[in-house]
Amino acid sequence: MAEAKKIDRAERAARAAAARKEAERREKRHRTLVIALTAGAVAVVVAAVATVIVVDQRKDAAEAAVAARPIEGVQEFGGEYGRDLGREHVTTEVTYDPLPPVGGNHDQVWQNCGVYTDQAQVADRNAVHSLEHGAVWVTYDPSLPADQVEVLREAVSVSDFTLLSPYAGVPSPVVASAWGEQLQLPSADDPRLAVFIRKYVNGPQTPEPGAPCSGGVGTPA
Repeated sequence: MAEAKKIDRAERAARAAAARKEAERREKRHRTLVIALTAGAVAVVVAAVATVIVVDQRKDAAEAAVAARPIEGVQEFGGEYGRDLGREHVTTEVTYDPLPPVGGNHDQVWQNCGVYTDQAQVADRNAVHSLEHGAVWVTYDPSLPADQVEVLREAVSVSDFTLLSPYAGVPSPVVASAWGEQLQLPSADDPRLAVFIRKYVNGPQTPEPGAPCSGGVGTPA
């Protein structure tokens, strides 16, 4: 009887040990599977991110290459890069030519960059000071359809150094201006707008590179 009990205990102990080993094997297989799946997911994410980075880099390189070339239709004022335009700070009204202005004497306070929905929110003298700091000012005919205005909003959103505002009497539906440079466009969809912004935001024409386009006057939308 005692011998039978010893054998029974031994068998139970053996079965328990076997069960523990099997549980350990299952746990090990589970961990291995989780690690493999996690590694696979990470690899997929890394590959996707790498693809996006490569695509963005190629896009940036292509845009930079296009921006390095002359942009058809750009008019230059005040000599190369507007170097002959006045840059004095004044407190009186200034008569600008062309309109919208591309440089000249201006107010001592610059216009905060951003989107404005009313021409009265942006004075020429303040906006010109922003151009001096390297901003691009995109103006449009107040009658421009809302969907076209939305396209312009999207276009200027690529930089913190852009102004967008309606401007009565513009010579074309859309006008892009930088210091000494201006481009008249027939619509907001014209691909030259993106190139102009890329080329002239803090571009080589900027009289005061590194100067801010915030902390001045105006509350953008």
